[in-house]
Amino acid sequence: QLQLVESGGGKVQPGGSLRLSCAASGFTLDIYAVGWFRQAPGKEREGVSCISSSGGSTNYADSVAGRFTISRDNAKNTVYLQMNSLKPEDTAVYYCNAAGVSWGQGTQVTVSS
Repeated sequence: QLQLVESGGGKVQPGGSLRLSCAASGFTLDIYAVGWFRQAPGKEREGVSCISSSGGSTNYADSVAGRFTISRDNAKNTVYLQMNSLKPEDTAVYYCNAAGVSWGQGTQVTVSS
């Protein structure tokens, strides 16, 4: 079964950090670009960041540029999203996607004091 599993979410105070993981099972991630997305309550899902298959190219939404860093470890079949200087507006369910695999359950990130 092809799937992506997100983990690493939680509740943090503003200014805090979290590292999300996106682990693939049933297929090898290393030939695919991978994107991170998020969906806040009452809002549409939006793109946050993406990384090329080699990891040599990355892109970020303006709202997270300079605070979030995407990376990948192809040996571990995993992509990461390091999130620093978190803000309340970063609160959302975060998802990863690649290779047209069905959306997973995501991981909840809550930024609140």
